[in-house]
Amino acid sequence: MRWFGFGFNAFGQICVHEKLIKGAGSDVAEEVKVSSPTELIRHVDRSGCCLKTSQIKASWSRRASLHLDGDSCVCLAGFGAVISTEPCGVSAVESHGCKDAFISESYLTLAFPERIESWDLQKRDNTPSWSMDLEAQSQSSGPLLNLPLVPGGYIATKPPLYRPLSPNLRAKSLALGGEHAILLCATGAVYTWGLGSHGQLGHGSLTSEDEPRAVEALWGMPMSRVATGGWHSVCISDGGDLYVWGWNESGQLGLPSRGLRKALQQQSSQQAGGLCQDATASPGEEPQEGEKHEEVFISIQAFPALLDVTPSCEIRTVSCGSRHTAAVTTAGDLYTWGWGEYGQLGHQTLLSSDEPQRVEFFREQQMRVVDVVCGTWNTFAAVIKEEVARS
Repeated sequence: MRWFGFGFNAFGQICVHEKLIKGAGSDVAEEVKVSSPTELIRHVDRSGCCLKTSQIKASWSRRASLHLDGDSCVCLAGFGAVISTEPCGVSAVESHGCKDAFISESYLTLAFPERIESWDLQKRDNTPSWSMDLEAQSQSSGPLLNLPLVPGGYIATKPPLYRPLSPNLRAKSLALGGEHAILLCATGAVYTWGLGSHGQLGHGSLTSEDEPRAVEALWGMPMSRVATGGWHSVCISDGGDLYVWGWNESGQLGLPSRGLRKALQQQSSQQAGGLCQDATASPGEEPQEGEKHEEVFISIQAFPALLDVTPSCEIRTVSCGSRHTAAVTTAGDLYTWGWGEYGQLGHQTLLSSDEPQRVEFFREQQMRVVDVVCGTWNTFAAVIKEEVARS
Protein backbone atom coordinates (compact mmCIF):
# COMPACT_ATOMS: atom_id res chain seq x y z
CA MET A 1 0.00 0.00 0.00
CA ARG A 2 1.35 3.40 -1.04
CA TRP A 3 0.39 6.81 0.35
CA PHE A 4 0.03 10.04 -1.64
CA GLY A 5 -0.50 13.57 -0.34
CA PHE A 6 -1.60 16.92 -1.75
CA GLY A 7 -2.45 20.35 -0.39
CA PHE A 8 -0.77 22.51 2.28
CA ASN A 9 2.95 21.72 2.50
CA ALA A 10 4.52 24.76 4.18
CA PHE A 11 6.23 22.58 6.80
CA GLY A 12 7.10 19.63 4.56
CA GLN A 13 4.16 17.49 5.68
CA ILE A 14 3.86 16.03 2.17
CA CYS A 15 7.31 16.37 0.63
CA VAL A 16 10.49 18.02 1.84
CA HIS A 17 11.98 20.62 -0.51
CA GLU A 18 15.60 21.72 -0.60
CA LYS A 19 14.81 25.13 0.89
CA LEU A 20 13.10 23.51 3.86
CA ILE A 21 16.10 21.27 4.47
CA LYS A 22 18.50 24.23 4.32
CA GLY A 23 16.29 26.28 6.62
CA ALA A 24 15.47 28.91 4.03
CA GLY A 25 12.20 30.81 3.99
CA SER A 26 9.12 28.96 2.74
CA ASP A 27 7.70 31.88 0.77
CA VAL A 28 7.73 30.12 -2.59
CA ALA A 29 4.14 29.25 -3.52
CA GLU A 30 4.95 26.02 -5.34
CA GLU A 31 6.63 24.67 -2.22
CA VAL A 32 3.68 25.52 0.00
CA LYS A 33 0.95 24.26 -2.33
CA VAL A 34 1.04 20.72 -3.76
CA SER A 35 -1.86 20.46 -6.21
CA SER A 36 -0.94 17.12 -7.78
CA PRO A 37 -0.93 13.88 -5.73
CA THR A 38 2.65 13.23 -4.65
CA GLU A 39 3.87 9.96 -3.17
CA LEU A 40 5.12 10.23 0.41
CA ILE A 41 8.72 9.32 1.09
CA ARG A 42 8.89 6.21 3.22
CA HIS A 43 10.50 6.41 6.64
CA VAL A 44 13.37 4.09 7.49
CA ASP A 45 14.31 2.47 10.76
CA ARG A 46 17.76 2.63 12.31
CA SER A 47 18.88 -0.41 10.33
CA GLY A 48 18.01 1.34 7.07
CA CYS A 49 14.95 -0.78 6.26
CA CYS A 50 11.88 0.94 4.82
CA LEU A 51 8.85 1.08 7.08
CA LYS A 52 5.42 0.39 5.62
CA THR A 53 2.89 3.06 6.54
CA SER A 54 -0.36 1.52 7.78
CA GLN A 55 -2.17 4.70 8.84
CA ILE A 56 -1.82 8.47 8.52
CA LYS A 57 -2.97 10.99 11.11
CA ALA A 58 -2.67 14.71 10.34
CA SER A 59 -3.01 18.13 11.96
CA TRP A 60 -2.43 21.58 10.46
CA SER A 61 1.37 21.54 10.53
CA ARG A 62 2.25 17.87 11.04
CA ARG A 63 1.67 14.38 9.68
CA ALA A 64 2.02 11.25 11.82
CA SER A 65 2.79 7.99 10.03
CA LEU A 66 1.86 4.86 11.95
CA HIS A 67 3.91 1.79 11.10
CA LEU A 68 2.35 -1.42 12.35
CA ASP A 69 4.51 -4.02 10.60
CA GLY A 70 7.24 -5.62 12.69
CA ASP A 71 8.38 -3.28 15.45
CA SER A 72 5.52 -0.79 15.29
CA CYS A 73 6.29 2.90 15.80
CA VAL A 74 5.20 6.44 14.85
CA CYS A 75 7.17 8.94 12.75
CA LEU A 76 6.34 12.61 12.27
CA ALA A 77 6.81 14.90 9.30
CA GLY A 78 6.19 18.62 9.23
CA PHE A 79 6.79 21.37 11.77
CA GLY A 80 9.75 20.56 14.01
CA ALA A 81 10.49 17.33 12.15
CA VAL A 82 11.23 18.41 8.57
CA ILE A 83 14.31 16.25 8.06
CA SER A 84 13.96 13.90 11.00
CA THR A 85 13.08 10.22 10.65
CA GLU A 86 12.09 10.07 14.31
CA PRO A 87 8.97 11.47 15.97
CA CYS A 88 9.18 15.07 17.24
CA GLY A 89 9.31 14.92 21.04
CA VAL A 90 8.96 11.13 21.10
CA SER A 91 11.98 8.93 20.48
CA ALA A 92 11.85 5.71 18.49
CA VAL A 93 12.14 3.79 21.75
CA GLU A 94 9.22 5.63 23.34
CA SER A 95 6.91 5.00 20.38
CA HIS A 96 8.10 1.43 19.88
CA GLY A 97 5.20 -1.02 20.18
CA CYS A 98 2.39 1.53 19.80
CA LYS A 99 -0.79 0.32 18.06
CA ASP A 100 -2.59 3.60 17.34
CA ALA A 101 -1.92 7.34 17.31
CA PHE A 102 -3.86 10.59 17.42
CA ILE A 103 -2.35 13.98 16.65
CA SER A 104 -3.55 17.53 17.23
CA GLU A 105 -1.62 20.74 16.74
CA SER A 106 -0.20 20.53 20.27
CA TYR A 107 -0.32 16.88 21.35
CA LEU A 108 0.55 13.42 20.10
CA THR A 109 -1.29 10.54 21.78
CA LEU A 110 0.03 6.99 21.49
CA ALA A 111 -1.89 3.83 22.35
CA PHE A 112 0.05 0.81 23.56
CA PRO A 113 -1.42 -2.57 24.55
CA GLU A 114 -0.97 -1.71 28.24
CA ARG A 115 -1.13 2.11 28.36
CA ILE A 116 -2.01 5.35 26.60
CA GLU A 117 0.26 8.40 26.58
CA SER A 118 -0.14 12.01 25.41
CA TRP A 119 3.01 13.99 24.61
CA ASP A 120 3.24 17.79 24.41
CA LEU A 121 4.71 18.58 20.98
CA GLN A 122 5.62 22.09 22.07
CA LYS A 123 8.07 20.75 24.64
CA ARG A 124 10.92 18.27 24.80
CA ASP A 125 9.87 16.59 28.02
CA ASN A 126 11.08 13.10 28.90
CA THR A 127 7.70 12.13 30.27
CA PRO A 128 4.20 12.31 28.75
CA SER A 129 1.80 15.09 29.74
CA TRP A 130 -0.90 12.51 30.47
CA SER A 131 -1.01 8.74 30.68
CA MET A 132 -3.51 5.98 31.46
CA ASP A 133 -2.77 2.43 32.51
CA LEU A 134 -4.77 -0.23 30.66
CA GLU A 135 -3.85 -3.18 32.87
CA ALA A 136 -7.40 -3.34 34.23
CA GLN A 137 -8.73 -4.13 30.75
CA SER A 138 -9.31 -7.82 30.19
CA GLN A 139 -8.90 -9.52 26.84
CA SER A 140 -12.62 -10.29 26.85
CA SER A 141 -13.36 -6.56 26.68
CA GLY A 142 -12.36 -6.60 23.02
CA PRO A 143 -9.72 -4.68 21.05
CA LEU A 144 -8.42 -1.27 22.04
CA LEU A 145 -10.85 1.50 21.10
CA ASN A 146 -9.84 3.68 18.18
CA LEU A 147 -8.19 6.93 19.23
CA PRO A 148 -9.21 9.52 20.23
CA LEU A 149 -11.53 7.13 22.09
CA VAL A 150 -10.01 5.57 25.20
CA PRO A 151 -11.60 3.40 27.90
CA GLY A 152 -14.16 5.52 29.72
CA GLY A 153 -13.77 8.63 27.59
CA TYR A 154 -11.75 10.32 24.86
CA ILE A 155 -8.67 12.45 24.26
CA ALA A 156 -9.37 16.11 23.51
CA THR A 157 -7.22 18.44 21.40
CA LYS A 158 -6.52 20.73 24.36
CA PRO A 159 -6.45 20.36 28.17
CA PRO A 160 -8.02 18.73 29.98
CA LEU A 161 -6.84 16.03 27.59
CA TYR A 162 -9.01 13.29 29.07
CA ARG A 163 -12.78 13.80 28.87
CA PRO A 164 -15.19 11.16 30.29
CA LEU A 165 -18.05 9.60 28.30
CA SER A 166 -21.09 7.74 29.57
CA PRO A 167 -20.71 3.96 29.13
CA ASN A 168 -24.37 3.90 28.05
CA LEU A 169 -23.31 5.43 24.72
CA ARG A 170 -21.36 2.27 23.81
CA ALA A 171 -18.91 4.37 21.79
CA LYS A 172 -17.45 2.83 18.63
CA SER A 173 -15.61 5.77 17.02
CA LEU A 174 -15.22 9.50 17.58
CA ALA A 175 -14.20 12.45 15.40
CA LEU A 176 -13.25 15.89 16.71
CA GLY A 177 -13.89 19.11 14.76
CA GLY A 178 -12.75 22.65 15.45
CA GLU A 179 -14.95 22.93 18.55
CA HIS A 180 -17.42 20.06 18.27
CA ALA A 181 -17.46 16.27 18.35
CA ILE A 182 -19.36 13.51 16.57
CA LEU A 183 -19.69 10.05 18.09
CA LEU A 184 -20.74 6.77 16.49
CA CYS A 185 -22.30 4.22 18.83
CA ALA A 186 -22.16 0.44 18.49
CA THR A 187 -25.87 0.56 17.63
CA GLY A 188 -25.18 2.82 14.63
CA ALA A 189 -26.69 5.90 16.32
CA VAL A 190 -24.88 9.26 15.99
CA TYR A 191 -24.38 11.77 18.81
CA THR A 192 -22.91 15.28 18.61
CA TRP A 193 -21.98 18.02 21.08
CA GLY A 194 -19.96 21.22 21.36
CA LEU A 195 -20.23 24.43 19.34
CA GLY A 196 -23.27 24.57 17.06
CA SER A 197 -22.99 28.06 15.52
CA HIS A 198 -22.73 26.72 11.96
CA GLY A 199 -25.24 23.87 12.22
CA GLN A 200 -22.42 21.35 12.62
CA LEU A 201 -24.30 19.41 15.33
CA GLY A 202 -27.13 18.45 12.97
CA HIS A 203 -29.98 19.19 15.40
CA GLY A 204 -31.71 21.69 13.11
CA SER A 205 -30.59 24.74 15.06
CA LEU A 206 -27.46 26.81 15.68
CA THR A 207 -27.33 26.24 19.42
CA SER A 208 -24.49 24.52 21.22
CA GLU A 209 -24.69 21.35 23.33
CA ASP A 210 -22.67 20.65 26.46
CA GLU A 211 -23.48 16.93 26.48
CA PRO A 212 -23.79 14.32 23.70
CA ARG A 213 -27.19 14.54 21.99
CA ALA A 214 -28.56 12.09 19.44
CA VAL A 215 -28.96 13.36 15.87
CA GLU A 216 -32.66 12.61 15.64
CA ALA A 217 -32.83 13.05 11.85
CA LEU A 218 -30.66 9.93 11.52
CA TRP A 219 -32.55 7.87 14.09
CA GLY A 220 -33.42 4.42 12.77
CA MET A 221 -30.74 4.55 10.05
CA PRO A 222 -27.61 2.77 11.36
CA MET A 223 -24.38 4.53 10.45
CA SER A 224 -20.98 2.88 9.90
CA ARG A 225 -18.56 5.85 9.87
CA VAL A 226 -18.40 9.45 11.05
CA ALA A 227 -16.05 12.34 10.28
CA THR A 228 -15.91 16.05 10.97
CA GLY A 229 -14.08 19.13 9.75
CA GLY A 230 -13.74 22.62 11.18
CA TRP A 231 -17.46 23.42 11.14
CA HIS A 232 -19.13 20.54 9.26
CA SER A 233 -19.90 16.88 9.88
CA VAL A 234 -20.51 13.80 7.72
CA CYS A 235 -21.42 10.16 8.19
CA ILE A 236 -21.87 7.02 6.09
CA SER A 237 -24.86 4.72 6.50
CA ASP A 238 -24.64 0.94 6.54
CA GLY A 239 -25.94 1.07 2.99
CA GLY A 240 -23.11 3.30 1.78
CA ASP A 241 -25.06 6.59 1.65
CA LEU A 242 -23.33 9.83 2.65
CA TYR A 243 -25.03 12.41 4.90
CA VAL A 244 -23.64 15.94 5.38
CA TRP A 245 -24.47 18.95 7.55
CA GLY A 246 -22.98 22.17 8.93
CA TRP A 247 -21.19 25.07 7.21
CA ASN A 248 -21.10 25.19 3.41
CA GLU A 249 -19.24 28.48 2.88
CA SER A 250 -16.62 26.80 0.68
CA GLY A 251 -18.83 24.05 -0.72
CA GLN A 252 -17.49 21.53 1.80
CA LEU A 253 -20.93 19.87 2.01
CA GLY A 254 -21.07 19.34 -1.74
CA LEU A 255 -24.15 21.58 -1.88
CA PRO A 256 -24.52 24.80 -3.96
CA SER A 257 -22.57 27.64 -2.34
CA ARG A 258 -23.51 31.20 -3.37
CA GLY A 259 -20.16 32.69 -2.31
CA LEU A 260 -18.19 30.04 -4.16
CA ARG A 261 -20.28 30.35 -7.34
CA LYS A 262 -19.88 34.14 -7.33
CA ALA A 263 -16.12 33.86 -6.88
CA LEU A 264 -15.84 31.39 -9.75
CA GLN A 265 -18.03 33.59 -11.96
CA GLN A 266 -15.90 36.65 -11.22
CA GLN A 267 -12.79 34.68 -12.00
CA SER A 268 -14.27 33.41 -15.28
CA SER A 269 -15.38 36.94 -16.18
CA GLN A 270 -11.90 38.31 -15.60
CA GLN A 271 -10.34 35.53 -17.66
CA ALA A 272 -12.82 36.19 -20.49
CA GLY A 273 -12.10 39.90 -20.45
CA GLY A 274 -15.35 40.78 -18.73
CA LEU A 275 -17.48 39.35 -21.54
CA CYS A 276 -18.96 36.52 -19.49
CA GLN A 277 -22.33 37.34 -17.95
CA ASP A 278 -23.53 36.16 -14.57
CA ALA A 279 -25.33 32.85 -15.08
CA THR A 280 -27.26 32.88 -11.82
CA ALA A 281 -30.02 35.17 -10.63
CA SER A 282 -29.10 37.83 -8.08
CA PRO A 283 -31.02 37.88 -4.78
CA GLY A 284 -33.38 40.66 -5.96
CA GLU A 285 -33.87 39.41 -9.51
CA GLU A 286 -37.20 37.84 -10.49
CA PRO A 287 -37.14 34.50 -12.35
CA GLN A 288 -37.70 34.89 -16.08
CA GLU A 289 -40.99 33.82 -17.62
CA GLY A 290 -41.07 30.09 -18.26
CA GLU A 291 -38.34 29.39 -15.71
CA LYS A 292 -39.44 26.47 -13.54
CA HIS A 293 -36.72 26.32 -10.93
CA GLU A 294 -34.51 28.83 -9.17
CA GLU A 295 -31.20 27.53 -7.86
CA VAL A 296 -31.14 27.21 -4.09
CA PHE A 297 -27.89 28.05 -2.34
CA ILE A 298 -26.94 26.57 1.03
CA SER A 299 -24.86 28.56 3.50
CA ILE A 300 -25.68 26.48 6.58
CA GLN A 301 -27.28 23.03 6.56
CA ALA A 302 -28.46 22.58 10.14
CA PHE A 303 -29.71 18.99 9.77
CA PRO A 304 -28.35 15.98 7.80
CA ALA A 305 -28.80 16.03 4.02
CA LEU A 306 -28.25 13.07 1.72
CA LEU A 307 -25.43 13.78 -0.76
CA ASP A 308 -25.37 11.80 -3.99
CA VAL A 309 -21.63 11.65 -4.67
CA THR A 310 -21.91 9.15 -7.50
CA PRO A 311 -24.95 7.08 -8.50
CA SER A 312 -22.86 4.12 -9.64
CA CYS A 313 -21.43 2.94 -6.30
CA GLU A 314 -21.51 3.31 -2.54
CA ILE A 315 -19.22 5.31 -0.24
CA ARG A 316 -16.62 3.23 1.57
CA THR A 317 -14.91 5.82 3.78
CA VAL A 318 -14.83 9.59 4.25
CA SER A 319 -12.65 12.26 5.87
CA CYS A 320 -12.91 16.02 6.42
CA GLY A 321 -10.43 18.87 6.43
CA SER A 322 -11.14 22.30 7.82
CA ARG A 323 -13.27 23.26 4.81
CA HIS A 324 -13.02 20.35 2.39
CA THR A 325 -14.24 16.75 2.24
CA ALA A 326 -12.90 13.57 0.61
CA ALA A 327 -14.69 10.26 0.08
CA VAL A 328 -13.63 6.87 -1.30
CA THR A 329 -16.15 4.76 -3.22
CA THR A 330 -16.45 0.98 -3.23
CA ALA A 331 -15.07 1.12 -6.80
CA GLY A 332 -11.81 2.57 -5.47
CA ASP A 333 -12.29 6.14 -6.73
CA LEU A 334 -11.51 9.24 -4.67
CA TYR A 335 -13.93 12.19 -4.78
CA THR A 336 -13.15 15.57 -3.22
CA TRP A 337 -14.97 18.89 -2.83
CA GLY A 338 -14.86 22.15 -0.88
CA TRP A 339 -12.02 24.64 -0.38
CA GLY A 340 -9.10 23.97 -2.72
CA GLU A 341 -6.80 26.98 -2.54
CA TYR A 342 -3.84 24.84 -1.41
CA GLY A 343 -4.46 22.06 -3.92
CA GLN A 344 -6.05 19.83 -1.26
CA LEU A 345 -8.71 18.59 -3.71
CA GLY A 346 -6.08 16.87 -5.84
CA HIS A 347 -7.40 18.08 -9.19
CA GLN A 348 -4.03 19.67 -10.07
CA THR A 349 -5.57 23.14 -9.69
CA LEU A 350 -6.11 25.57 -6.82
CA LEU A 351 -9.83 25.90 -7.50
CA SER A 352 -12.58 25.20 -4.97
CA SER A 353 -15.69 23.19 -5.81
CA ASP A 354 -19.16 22.73 -4.32
CA GLU A 355 -19.67 19.54 -6.35
CA PRO A 356 -17.94 16.20 -5.70
CA GLN A 357 -15.36 15.57 -8.40
CA ARG A 358 -13.32 12.44 -9.00
CA VAL A 359 -9.55 12.74 -8.61
CA GLU A 360 -8.55 11.54 -12.06
CA PHE A 361 -4.87 11.14 -11.21
CA PHE A 362 -5.39 7.77 -9.54
CA ARG A 363 -7.62 6.43 -12.30
CA GLU A 364 -5.07 7.51 -14.91
CA GLN A 365 -2.28 5.77 -12.97
CA GLN A 366 -4.41 2.61 -12.65
CA MET A 367 -4.48 2.94 -8.88
CA ARG A 368 -7.29 1.95 -6.56
CA VAL A 369 -7.83 4.21 -3.54
CA VAL A 370 -8.51 2.26 -0.34
CA ASP A 371 -8.34 4.97 2.35
CA VAL A 372 -8.29 8.74 2.73
CA VAL A 373 -7.26 11.02 5.60
CA CYS A 374 -7.67 14.80 5.54
CA GLY A 375 -5.42 17.18 7.39
CA THR A 376 -6.67 20.68 8.09
CA TRP A 377 -5.61 21.98 4.65
CA ASN A 378 -4.34 18.84 2.92
CA THR A 379 -5.33 15.29 1.95
CA PHE A 380 -3.62 11.90 2.11
CA ALA A 381 -4.76 8.86 0.10
CA ALA A 382 -3.73 5.22 0.41
CA VAL A 383 -3.68 3.31 -2.88
CA ILE A 384 -2.98 -0.11 -4.27
CA LYS A 385 -2.27 -1.06 -7.85
CA GLU A 386 -5.49 -1.69 -9.75
CA GLU A 387 -5.81 -5.28 -10.88
CA VAL A 388 -6.48 -5.32 -14.62
CA ALA A 389 -8.90 -8.04 -15.63
CA ARG A 390 -7.42 -10.46 -18.10
CA SER A 391 -9.25 -11.08 -21.35
